[in-house]
Amino acid sequence: MTESRTHTLFSFGTLMDERVQTALFGGAVPTSPASLAGYTTRPLKITDPAVIAASGLDVHLILERRLGAFVEGAVLHLTDEELAAADAYEVDDYTRRRVVLSSGESTWAYLDAKPLRPAERIVVVGDSIAYGRCDPRGGWAGHLAAAHISGDEARRRLFNLAIPGSTLAEVSAQTPMLLAARRPDTLVVAAGINDSAVPAGRAGAGTGDTGAGTDGHADFGQLGGSLDALAATALAHNARLVVAGPSWLDEDRTRDYEGLCFTRARALALRAFLQAWCEAHHVDHLDLWEPLRERSDLLSDGLHPTAEGHLALYEHLDATGR
Repeated sequence: MTESRTHTLFSFGTLMDERVQTALFGGAVPTSPASLAGYTTRPLKITDPAVIAASGLDVHLILERRLGAFVEGAVLHLTDEELAAADAYEVDDYTRRRVVLSSGESTWAYLDAKPLRPAERIVVVGDSIAYGRCDPRGGWAGHLAAAHISGDEARRRLFNLAIPGSTLAEVSAQTPMLLAARRPDTLVVAAGINDSAVPAGRAGAGTGDTGAGTDGHADFGQLGGSLDALAATALAHNARLVVAGPSWLDEDRTRDYEGLCFTRARALALRAFLQAWCEAHHVDHLDLWEPLRERSDLLSDGLHPTAEGHLALYEHLDATGR
């Protein structure tokens, strides 16, 4: 019995070559012409001998965002095993993510593994840390904006729409109406730790609480729903979703913060949940925990980074995302 071809994959390069398809899949696979709006390509040097042998090329193409441009290619119709073979063929510079074709159909495509590197128009949403509280230069997002825009002032934009105090539920509700005028190709959701906070009187002090209980702790099921909504919003704009955060906190200084309690256990549980959700949904996660780990001197109040702390977060984002 012929196995069902349940996956579609947009190809703009060597995967359209029948020789490559034969090497990977055992023969040519069904294809149909397609185009991808909002992208252009740039060359990428390949060093993997197996990939060079299969394609006959040591320079492939990789997608880059460009407002008003489009890339011609084809949609490949693949089985589970064929999609896995395509994943194995692509070098570490690529990662598989959802895109929207010019036809309006959603499909897989291999994008740059560093999610901010190919971006042209970035929107940042989140809470006070993304907003840049305690840093007159605009925090890590301000540093990112300066570096991003300076690369091409005519084309590149970064819009920081973070609102202090926001939860992911509020962000998911507010974001759809903010995007159309800004025409983003990348949506950075800065997931702070507000979703892990509980009223100070209810917190279990250092009990290893996962933050997923029913006694006032963060409802991670609801959090998943907020992320699902943000993913749908990003895809509706053909934008790449990137989830960043949370960052490290000094529990001794945040145990009773303005009537709320933030503990490291709940923050770590939030971090683990975000990582697992992103992996399961093929969404990029930029972890902000390590740059401030055990660096209480880089926190102004145990929670919000100082100007130097924001710089450390930006340098980490720059290394992992750009």
